[in-house]
Amino acid sequence: MRFPARSSRGFLAARDHLAQAARGFLMGSADVVPGVSGGTVALVLGIYERLVTNIRAGAAVLGAAVQGRFSEAWRRFRAVEWDFILPLLAGIGTALVVLAALLEGLLEDHPIGTAAVFFGLVAGSIPVAWAAVGRWDPARAVIFAATAAATFGLLGLRSEEVADPALVAFFLAGAVAVVAMILPGISGSFILLMLGMYEGVLAAVNDRDVAIIGAVLVGAVVGLASFATLLDRLLRGHHDTVMAALVGLMAGSLRVLWPWPDGTDTARLAAPDGAGGVGALLLALAGFAAVQAIVALGRAREHPPPADPVNQPKPASARPEPR
Repeated sequence: MRFPARSSRGFLAARDHLAQAARGFLMGSADVVPGVSGGTVALVLGIYERLVTNIRAGAAVLGAAVQGRFSEAWRRFRAVEWDFILPLLAGIGTALVVLAALLEGLLEDHPIGTAAVFFGLVAGSIPVAWAAVGRWDPARAVIFAATAAATFGLLGLRSEEVADPALVAFFLAGAVAVVAMILPGISGSFILLMLGMYEGVLAAVNDRDVAIIGAVLVGAVVGLASFATLLDRLLRGHHDTVMAALVGLMAGSLRVLWPWPDGTDTARLAAPDGAGGVGALLLALAGFAAVQAIVALGRAREHPPPADPVNQPKPASARPEPR
């Protein structure tokens, strides 16, 4: 499923917009579930590099505008492939609205089973991020262990989902979660869940709470302008060290996804109960396997098997001429 190239006029044909919105819906479906990265889905669909390029371009627009360089901002704005981005965003937004109600109901009615799926999804993403570290050395191993331990301990201070957070909390959550758009293997929903804001954002989407949704979106815009370029530079200059810290962050954050005793509502830990323990374990394994399957599809797309020269048709110039 390759994304069509731009025409000579620089715009996609109208028939491609629906297909692009469908790709966005798949990405949004992944983004709304903690542990599954929309970037991974974009990789599977073959649009990841183009997406990251446009995210960087958009961040440059916002950065120039914030600094008052409006002529530069306009020039960079025109360089963004809006015919690529807008249908994608429409699809992502549609997925968020459609799936938010489903997930909110699952978290309320089946907290243990839903947390088990989330646990498996995030656990399945850890090997993906681990493999992204090109070279492990003692310093990076220490960074990984320290980040995991600190995250595990700090999350233990969070007794429950944040109750009635102020608008500024939603603003900050949006600013932090949006950075996950350019991080391999980490979803924005996972960040929201770690911060205790996931259910609040889901409820705001379901209730069409314009104030809260606006605060999250403004935070996302500010976060993209403020942090995306810096994070991109860190990944370029210190990729393995940054990724080692991110792997530790993901590992330590599994604490808040441990299903027992309260699902994702608290960071308290308890042993599995006898009745639902096996079912929750199977759900966690299914989540783990789902991530590995998505990643395998992405790798197959990045590195297709070489063509078999024996079965390849010969070019016309190499075929014997008929007598």
